[in-house]
Amino acid sequence: MNNQPDAIAPHGGQLVNCIATEQEKREFLEQADRMPRIQLDGRETSDLVMIAIGGFSPLKGFMEQADYEGVVSEMRLANGVPWSIPVTLSVSEQEAETLQEGDWVRLDDPQGRFVGVLELTQKYRYNKAYEALNVYRTEERKHPGVDVLYNQGPIKLAGSIWLLQREPHPQFPAYQIDPAQSREMFRERGWKSIVGFQTRNPIHRAHEYIQKCALEIVDGLFLHPLVGETKSDDIPAEVRMRCYEIMLEHYYPQERVIMGINPAAMRYAGPREAIFHALVRKNYGCTHFIVGRDHAGVGDYYGTYDAQHIFDEFDLEELGITPMRFEHAFYCTRTQQMATKKTTPSPAEEHVHLSGTKVREMLRRGELPPSEFSRPEVAKELAKAMQKQA
Repeated sequence: MNNQPDAIAPHGGQLVNCIATEQEKREFLEQADRMPRIQLDGRETSDLVMIAIGGFSPLKGFMEQADYEGVVSEMRLANGVPWSIPVTLSVSEQEAETLQEGDWVRLDDPQGRFVGVLELTQKYRYNKAYEALNVYRTEERKHPGVDVLYNQGPIKLAGSIWLLQREPHPQFPAYQIDPAQSREMFRERGWKSIVGFQTRNPIHRAHEYIQKCALEIVDGLFLHPLVGETKSDDIPAEVRMRCYEIMLEHYYPQERVIMGINPAAMRYAGPREAIFHALVRKNYGCTHFIVGRDHAGVGDYYGTYDAQHIFDEFDLEELGITPMRFEHAFYCTRTQQMATKKTTPSPAEEHVHLSGTKVREMLRRGELPPSEFSRPEVAKELAKAMQKQA
């Protein structure tokens, strides 16, 4: 064990661990058939895991009403600690009626497997429209986060949780790096400054450019692709991960990059999710976090750089992680290199930029986007995957 101190403290000061001990697990399994049961959906299962491994520190369970209302209204927990996204468990009226505060509740995953336990401390009602407007800035159901919210039950259950067992990830066990492990890896490498990068999309040249700009400043890069639930039209996680593996093999200094999966689900909450993503990476041990163009955005619900501006609403000392703000990057035909409007005098017609929609259309036709947009090895991998889907 390396005795070097962590570069940064977890959010709230202590890394949470809610994974049941072997003794606790045996006791829970013995009581399983006598416990009332709630079946979680995919996002709630991801949240259970993220709470248990400390990714959502300082949360130790699903939010009680005071924390929930503070987060929705003020982006703060009841004790004043910054937090921007509600982490809650919602159920139907019928399910809530069968539960009493003080109950131990069995939590099953979407496949019906017993994965966790909730010590129920509170049941409460909430205003879906108010949450939608505050968190997502819209009540429109075509927003994927709002749609999930409106499909939830009207009663929230709160209380501490236990995860029965930390299972290897079914698709990416080699990249399952929990916060305690990532912190140890950073210590072992002697990294004092670490920048985290969030993505739900395949990597392209603009991503590579801003990651490497950040690497000029910090000791190490933590590539942290999100592999929880995303929109149905997002590129599948296994394809995105393969693209990152290709990039790491050929184009990155491997001794300065660590890649691990983020098991969380996407909310598509734009600015608020940028804060949320930063705090999660703080828990994993990052000192810096890249915030680019339209971070965690969807449709036209958020301004291009709203996810950067929201950091100005907090004292950076209380957030405890430094945002690295990057403008939209592109290949500049005049300077013949990657650039932003800050670094090139060229007009828009000299910028190589393709929309995600246009790239997907090209790939489905078997056409590869230009090398100025995507590394050819990555483009080939994406084309192969898109043609399989077609």
